[in-house]
Amino acid sequence: MIRLQDAAYSYGEGEAMALKDINLAIHQGEFVSIIGHNGSGKSTLAKLFNALLLPTRGDVIVGGKNTKDGEKLWAIRQQVGMVFQNPDNQIVATTVEEDVAFGPENLGLSPDEIGRRVDEALALVGMEEHRHRATHLLSGGQKQRVAIAGVIAMRPSCIVLDEPTSMLDPVGRREVLETIQRLNRQEGITVVLVTHFMEEAILAERVLVMAEGSLVLSGPPADIFSKGEQMRQLRLDVPQILQLAWELRRSGIPVPQEIFSINELVDYLCQYA
Repeated sequence: MIRLQDAAYSYGEGEAMALKDINLAIHQGEFVSIIGHNGSGKSTLAKLFNALLLPTRGDVIVGGKNTKDGEKLWAIRQQVGMVFQNPDNQIVATTVEEDVAFGPENLGLSPDEIGRRVDEALALVGMEEHRHRATHLLSGGQKQRVAIAGVIAMRPSCIVLDEPTSMLDPVGRREVLETIQRLNRQEGITVVLVTHFMEEAILAERVLVMAEGSLVLSGPPADIFSKGEQMRQLRLDVPQILQLAWELRRSGIPVPQEIFSINELVDYLCQYA
């Protein structure tokens, strides 16, 4: 669905390359997380996916369309929606319903079609009962779910989320992550999640690790986070649940590699005992 071919990016002439010759493919229906220390290039990479940034050299192909083709930018941005760190920067209307309708209205759709899309999007993020509520009265997690609904109403096949939980409390983080997982698993929407929380990264099917503008690792979470020493050299932590599972294996308890949550680990240990 998204393909990068030797894609590189610099923020200005004479500036160091923020991204260096990235080759990458993201497939329809995947859930991919991107991690890396501050300044590693992960947010810059995410902005290439829907042409918010255009590569300085190389190519970014979205659904067969090159982001350098100015005539295709609108279609690309409809296909790949973007959700940012601060939901207040994306909310433009005074009520939830009006905000979610904003994108479809700008597509010139009929009122009936706009209504259907708003209903569908609010249902998918679990915000139907708040449709008439003022947006400024929502919690942080609710605002972020409304921002996601606004993107969903545009009917993208991929959603890119750039650290969407970094400003949220634990409850808001859980709400947003559950929404993201539901959209991917039940609706088949491709999800790209940029995060600095390792516990979020392990929810994905594939983890991309960025360092100094380069893609240095790519693979399933179990493979990536088994490289403990390399992750420490990259200034990244191993999620606590995986560290605990590793310690249990070392002590002789055969914890399966596919266990990524505390609930799964507790269930396994209860059965093992």
